[in-house]
Amino acid sequence: MVFPLTKPIATWLCGALLTGMLAGAAPSGASAAAAPSGGQAPVKPKPPANIKAVFAERKDLFDKVSALTGLPWYILAAIDQYERTINLAKKRPAPDGLVAIFFTDLQWGGIMNPDHEDRSLTSIAFFGGLGQDGSGDGLADRANDVDRLYTMAHYLQQRGSAQEDLRIALWDYYQNTRSVDRIQQFAQIYAASDTLDLHEHCFVLPLRSDYSYRSTWGASRGWGGYRIHEGTDIFAGHGVPVRSATYGIVEVMGWNPYGGWRIGIRDLNNVYHYYAHLSGFNKKEVAQGTVVKPGQVIGWVGSSGYGKPGTSGKFPPHLHYGLYRDNGLTDWSFDPYPHLRKWEREEGMRRRK
Repeated sequence: MVFPLTKPIATWLCGALLTGMLAGAAPSGASAAAAPSGGQAPVKPKPPANIKAVFAERKDLFDKVSALTGLPWYILAAIDQYERTINLAKKRPAPDGLVAIFFTDLQWGGIMNPDHEDRSLTSIAFFGGLGQDGSGDGLADRANDVDRLYTMAHYLQQRGSAQEDLRIALWDYYQNTRSVDRIQQFAQIYAASDTLDLHEHCFVLPLRSDYSYRSTWGASRGWGGYRIHEGTDIFAGHGVPVRSATYGIVEVMGWNPYGGWRIGIRDLNNVYHYYAHLSGFNKKEVAQGTVVKPGQVIGWVGSSGYGKPGTSGKFPPHLHYGLYRDNGLTDWSFDPYPHLRKWEREEGMRRRK
């Protein structure tokens, strides 16, 4: 449950949060770092050494703002990750720093605010802007990671603390049911773990199995009308285990006239992984809404499809594997072959270590 904070308590916690952050490693891109005495320029924090350090630093920031607001860290992480994927899909420049949550100057300062770089809490409130001070420095700074994250949490909390209130608040902000669904899916994935480091992949079949594949994306298909082949066919024996390539959540599971017994998994990069022509599902471990991890068996190679439920044997057994990216409004297919080759090579290297 999310408990709203009174202003005096929030102000005190903001100051405590800021003090704790400055005593440690301030988030990169934060503008609240104090300048040393003597008028020298502030020392910029060193960037994290690797991606695991970035995940750890970002998770620490989510934990601190969660403690400040009462909003679960995985909700904040899900919103941030969704914004990260939309920035990528729309080729929108992401804000500097650890947090990808994006506010336009009009959202932050208010539509009628003549100062598009306004950081004053008084004038931002006067013009109906969203900007808040989460760092405790008395300014609502759009370039500050903590302020942006706290502003999003504050916006959500104004709508209420129940799960349905959160969904309504997300819809009010994004005006898009698809966005709400994606954020809630991401939150489920993060809630099942205590880390942001969930971006490892593996090959979709066991490397020890006998299989073959080549690039077939974009080739023509005739059954059911003219269409292009939106995936890569991986030929293997009937019953070879099919594995999740990623951390993700099962979005779709069941029969499709084209793909037969198929399963769709949404990952944290907002990419939909489509597995088709299966002989069956691993129902003991997998159902719609299940969070899965790389290497987890989700089904088995088959030759189902091209007809009514149960139709099988119209082509040799193989796995059809497709990838689709979401831009916030629709999905589009892209070639999975280079990714399969990369994941196959990476898993092989991990096994040899």
